[in-house]
Amino acid sequence: MTTSSVATSSAATPTGAPNAARDTWNILVRELRPLARDPFSLIFSLLQPLVFLGLYGPLLVSSSGQPVGETLSWFVPGILVMIALFATAATGSNLLFEMQTGSHERTLVAPIARSSLILGRSLKEMAPIIVQAGVIAVATIPFGFTVNLPGMLIGLVLLAIFGMGFGALSYALALASHGRDWLFWGVQQAAIFPLMILSGMLLPLETGPEWMRAVAAVNPVSYVVTAERALFAGDLASAEVLWGFVAAIILAVVGLAVGIRSVRRSK
Repeated sequence: MTTSSVATSSAATPTGAPNAARDTWNILVRELRPLARDPFSLIFSLLQPLVFLGLYGPLLVSSSGQPVGETLSWFVPGILVMIALFATAATGSNLLFEMQTGSHERTLVAPIARSSLILGRSLKEMAPIIVQAGVIAVATIPFGFTVNLPGMLIGLVLLAIFGMGFGALSYALALASHGRDWLFWGVQQAAIFPLMILSGMLLPLETGPEWMRAVAAVNPVSYVVTAERALFAGDLASAEVLWGFVAAIILAVVGLAVGIRSVRRSK
């Protein structure tokens, strides 16, 4: 769906007044259509987590001394969070491209609710995350990874909420970096790797330095990682799951609030 088609569908009411729910749906459909036309992009994005599983996984198995199944039960949920983290952190680059081509400016003058620009884009992040995480989880079953089906489904919902919030922050960063692409990529790279390492998704932090454990205690990604491990293990009623959802929901609320405020102030 082009920018002009979004504007046309939004102005098709008798009053022509913006409708946030309808406009969010139009933006969501617009963002999903490229994925439907080119599903190869989803397949290609699985390359990085597959490399981690194929190359880093055996090293983790040999160093832990644990059976392969137990190691994968610890490692794979962290990889699923990594998929969501890396995918949503880069989504702002799409908005940067639209700002460079003038497409974003044309969307801003369309009779649509500006909040829908962030809401629709953020909701779009849920679809590829769920698909990619599901594929990775199923693909590792033959290698000894055991899946608790209810836990996996709840875990995918948790990933979607987390991805929606982090994606909204990425869009807000893109808006703040307008005309300075280096700023977007600099902040993105400076944030994403500490968040990943200090979440315990690749290596356990229990034996790490005290300062690392202290930082991990305030890192929302670490709570999502811990919750995913509990969910895939079938421990659905654990406190870790509750705190994981609390962290993801807070991130989603903050991310959407910042994103909506940024797009409303953009020119």
